Amino acid sequence: MDGSAAETGETGADFLQLDTAEAPSGGLTDWLARRLREAVADGRLPAGSRLPASRVLSAELGVSRGVVTDAYRRLAESGQLAGRGRGGTVVLGPAPAVPPAVPQSVPYPAPQAVLGEAPPLFRDDPDAEVFDQLRAAPARIDLTPGVPDLAAFPRAAWLRAERAVLDGLAASDLGYGDVRGAPVLRQAVAHWLARNRGIRADPDEVLVVAGTAQALALLGRALGRVGITEVAVEDPGSLGARQHLAHWLQATPPVPVDAEGIRVDALRATGAPAVLLTPAHQYPTGVVLGGERRRELLRWAGEGGLVIEDDYDAEHRYDRPPVPALRAELPDRVCYAGSISKLLAPALRTGWLLVPPRLRAAVLDAKRFADLGNPVLPQLVLARLMESGELERHLRLLRRRHRRRRDAMIAAIRTHLPTATVHGAAAGLHLMLTLSEQLGFTDVELATAALARGVKVQPLSWHARLPCPPGLVLGYAAGSPGGIAEGVAVLGELVRSAGRRSSSG
Repeated sequence: MDGSAAETGETGADFLQLDTAEAPSGGLTDWLARRLREAVADGRLPAGSRLPASRVLSAELGVSRGVVTDAYRRLAESGQLAGRGRGGTVVLGPAPAVPPAVPQSVPYPAPQAVLGEAPPLFRDDPDAEVFDQLRAAPARIDLTPGVPDLAAFPRAAWLRAERAVLDGLAASDLGYGDVRGAPVLRQAVAHWLARNRGIRADPDEVLVVAGTAQALALLGRALGRVGITEVAVEDPGSLGARQHLAHWLQATPPVPVDAEGIRVDALRATGAPAVLLTPAHQYPTGVVLGGERRRELLRWAGEGGLVIEDDYDAEHRYDRPPVPALRAELPDRVCYAGSISKLLAPALRTGWLLVPPRLRAAVLDAKRFADLGNPVLPQLVLARLMESGELERHLRLLRRRHRRRRDAMIAAIRTHLPTATVHGAAAGLHLMLTLSEQLGFTDVELATAALARGVKVQPLSWHARLPCPPGLVLGYAAGSPGGIAEGVAVLGELVRSAGRRSSSG
């Protein structure tokens, strides 16, 4: 995308007669992306034409280069542009016609829109379909947690690895694979876990699964076969993970989490024989399981308890050293689940599961009768990326990008939500906010009003069954700094307007 104005054949300041004075305050990226889309749609930017280099256009417009690159990225994601390396950024053509996210004839509600008129999506007791509904809900700005920077997917590296795999593939490799996963990927995962999580595992211990969701489903079925029908869960803790376990088990009792992680005394009090944990970066609070609490938990496990360790985003850390996985210390009492959903993309549906010897046969049977094993070709490509060092290089890139976006979100929160408390900033892809309980509305009502304004968030109360303050869980990995700032500004406006109504009432 880099080059000079002469190389691109554009005139810089005259390009599309762009005038930043037309842009609304704080909305430069949205404005530029809209103007580019309009030019592609009406033919002023015909298919095959090249756009100015991002540094050239940013200099001519007097804006940061990030504004231009984010606008280009948005059009690339919708299929209107494509980066061609030294060939620059090329127009592919108009995007397929889709209904607008919000009908253009219906304006966004004013900041004084009444909180509390919750559509079926936002309610206090969400059902199993809620995440499908939330993903489908249209929004200008998506701050829901759990989504990585999908625009950063290493397409070129993936294609190179895929070509290399196909070039060396024997005809027999296209048959049914090992239900445990391709041997080359199981070995690559074992090496990855040793390098990045301190886990020493034999490749034969690794089971390739379709993400953490399937890992929990397989464990739920296998635990039932050995007589375990109750698994305790952290509270607050992942609503999605709890729902997956609850589908297969009789009970998932909540255990409170504090600043040191799960309270092991409360875990003992439940009498549950097993517990699901996110010890490296507790979801959603972001706390790390403290040293003494960790030792207490391992004593509980050593006495016969079983730990399910969901290591969902442990590689994404910014301000602290890595925390060793529990599996590294007590492999005979810890089931370990990881995936590439936060490293590459959830769409690949690829993860891994390590279980103690007594559960392996039951888990393997559950996997066999679920799907006969994951698709083999993506496993071979992923193994090549892991063993070549390409995945580590991609992780380093993500850490830099995610850190900038996290910092943008924290700065916006300080400006627009100064009374909110931020939790879990040192790692991960999301922040947890807690708000004053005197504001006069629930976090479900706040999420409802935010979605009506085009900003998608998750209420903290979705992830808790025990009493907790109102709050939000906000993802930052997939958004641009400008979009993040705009979304948080909307949240701040809603909180202030609700506070004014509360005080006047």
